[in-house]
Amino acid sequence: MTRTTPPRPVDVEGVFPALAAHRRTATRLHPRHGAPGAGDSSVAGPLLWPAGEPWPVCTVAHPKGTGHLLSDVRLRRRIQDGARGRDFTVDEQRRLGAMKAADHVPDLRDDDPLPMLAVAQLSTRDVPDLVGPEGQDLLQVFWCPFEAHGPDRTIDVVLKWRRSADVGTVLTPQPEPPVAGREECVPTTCVVHPEQVVEHEYLGLLDEGLQEEISAWEEGLLDEDDDDDYEDGPSSAASYATYEEYEAAMAAARAEEPEEIDYMSDLSIAPGWKVGGFASWHLTDPAPVDCQVCGTAMPPLLTVDKWECDGASRSWLPLEDRDAENDPRVLDPVGVYLGRGLMRVHTCPADPLHPHRLSFQ
Repeated sequence: MTRTTPPRPVDVEGVFPALAAHRRTATRLHPRHGAPGAGDSSVAGPLLWPAGEPWPVCTVAHPKGTGHLLSDVRLRRRIQDGARGRDFTVDEQRRLGAMKAADHVPDLRDDDPLPMLAVAQLSTRDVPDLVGPEGQDLLQVFWCPFEAHGPDRTIDVVLKWRRSADVGTVLTPQPEPPVAGREECVPTTCVVHPEQVVEHEYLGLLDEGLQEEISAWEEGLLDEDDDDDYEDGPSSAASYATYEEYEAAMAAARAEEPEEIDYMSDLSIAPGWKVGGFASWHLTDPAPVDCQVCGTAMPPLLTVDKWECDGASRSWLPLEDRDAENDPRVLDPVGVYLGRGLMRVHTCPADPLHPHRLSFQ
């Protein structure tokens, strides 16, 4: 099934023509639970990986056998998904209670090589904003599922670009680490439904005059809403027998009103897993992310987000999911929570093989 982002509630370039110079496309991936094949674009699916090629491993010294068994993480999610709308059975409660973080693989030393976890496979055939080295059409993303790397003690991400037509016999079975440091480092296997959308630059990176125009416009919308509330409120209370009836009528009227429109939430940057587009700096001040080899500014290649959309960005919820807008399989399909909820992988547009960088929000 395709996924379709609703039209933005306002033609923002029509209101602010200067924003046309600050637009960029992004491809929303819309991951949903499924069973992709090795040749498909996916999240946490099997990879088109050659049988004779070594699998990426983590060689950084850190505890590697202590945490949550991957098999437990996946079983827990299957049980929770199957029990949606009912209580757990006695057997389900027993199995869930037995799943503990522990030293599950005591013989695994801190400096032993640990297979990386396959996180995503994306093809330029499916994802229009995916741009890599010339002649290479497939991106494969891995990470070590322990937030224990580097001075920031975070995830270690590995990118592998390849030409899909060069892959012969596919490796099977494919390696994976037995243990993850946190359950939220393990993505649920998902098919993807790529959809290209238009984004506009983060508000704090626009020129000051344009920022002020947008802020004044938003304040004007709020003033209009306040005026409408006043006109429709106290003056009509006398027509109701009780104040409770009046309040109920006002609540029903408010439910019929359009939701408030906000540049940051509704008109600029799409939430969720995506390729390309702009970076949002909603938790920190904007920070430059430049290539450490050539100094070129590095836009986001891949955004890993906890939410498909949240309460503030609900206008981005695909039309096909409107009847299931509170379903965790729609709002949080992948089950990953890194940093403070969002991680971006940045690559160099001058040379995608230059070392990538990460940013978190």
